[in-house]
Amino acid sequence: MPVPTTYAQGVASHSATGAGSAEFAAALVDLRAAALRPEIKVTEVPAPSRIAPYAVALTADVLQTAHDEEALATGRFVLLHDPSEPEPWGGSWRAVTYARAELEPEMATDPVLGDVGWSWLIDALDAHSVEYIAEAGTVTRVVSESYAGLSDRPASVEMEIRASWTPVHAKEIGRHLQAWTDVLCAIGGLPPLPEGVVALPGRRR
Repeated sequence: MPVPTTYAQGVASHSATGAGSAEFAAALVDLRAAALRPEIKVTEVPAPSRIAPYAVALTADVLQTAHDEEALATGRFVLLHDPSEPEPWGGSWRAVTYARAELEPEMATDPVLGDVGWSWLIDALDAHSVEYIAEAGTVTRVVSESYAGLSDRPASVEMEIRASWTPVHAKEIGRHLQAWTDVLCAIGGLPPLPEGVVALPGRRR
């Protein structure tokens, strides 16, 4: 199991939309202080500008080791903030996420795959002791089979978890990111960190 490394640099301001909100600025501070596993590579991407007045977006890849280039899983984490508290959210914050990975072909017919995928999210949020409401999402499996000139290619199965929820407390935003990256590691097949081992804040792209 790799030893967790340090994240010293957080989310840069160019990845966020909106300005002038002290609460959103504080949430960004908490987000960039989140301790993530060294196998997770986080990259800043332009945030959506029309969904909410304030937003920040990250993509993440799960690697077998911190030095690999091929991702075991990939995903996106978007944090939205709207002080007007849109009715569907039930609050002023919304996390909108997806996680995707290729699975073993035999998983294609597993009848509980969707239930397992959704339980990863709920278990991760509960494990990080965060408060959340209005959770919603889908778990999708895509089976690709090749024919004719491509018949020598083996069947492939992809799993995708799309989920959104409303964080209740801005001061817990970093832990919401940690919970989502736990889901990303689970879908990518990484074992959980041993008990007592804690990831430390480290460097992001």
